[in-house]
Amino acid sequence: MAHNISVIKKKDYKVSEWSGGTTTELYIYPKESKYSELDFKWRLSSAKVDIEESEFTHLSGIDRKIMVIDGKLILDHRGKYTTELNEFDIDSFSGDWTTKSYGKATDFNLMTSKGCTGYLEYILVSESKEIKLTNREQVYKNIADVLYCVSGNISIELDSKINICEGDLFLIIRGLVDEIKEINLFNNSNTQAKVIRSTIYF
Repeated sequence: MAHNISVIKKKDYKVSEWSGGTTTELYIYPKESKYSELDFKWRLSSAKVDIEESEFTHLSGIDRKIMVIDGKLILDHRGKYTTELNEFDIDSFSGDWTTKSYGKATDFNLMTSKGCTGYLEYILVSESKEIKLTNREQVYKNIADVLYCVSGNISIELDSKINICEGDLFLIIRGLVDEIKEINLFNNSNTQAKVIRSTIYF
């Protein structure tokens, strides 16, 4: 593949319930994968934790990264460590661990299966910002760059100008041959825009 671009709007997400609140599936790859069967390569979601104490679902063989969007969470990984996450802090852990959370918050989740790896980054866009696209790591065939608009209104300049608003997601998947080196972000509002960037190798 060269590159494949998608824009997913907030109204098109699938929302479901979990033990501590609700979770919104933002993107799953491949698209025909089912979260309940854990047959995905990677998955992005956002969850609302509505109760003070909850236990995370056991996800065998899945690596997890969580970033807090709003509020504060304390994650207790039994027998491992306990960490406090404030806004845009990140924790990486295994879905095989027994994990409890304390506090009410909204978070952003990246799940990757065996043969994939991924990273999260918080980006604050005041006026305009240039993003360098990461080179593909040699052991992986493809790379996905995903921009999730937490708040604000931004334009993404690539082959053309693409606009995303709060809750929308922009995705570009690149293969072995691709000439894209960077993308530019432009803030379309009078307030700072907040964006989460996910980079996934698979």
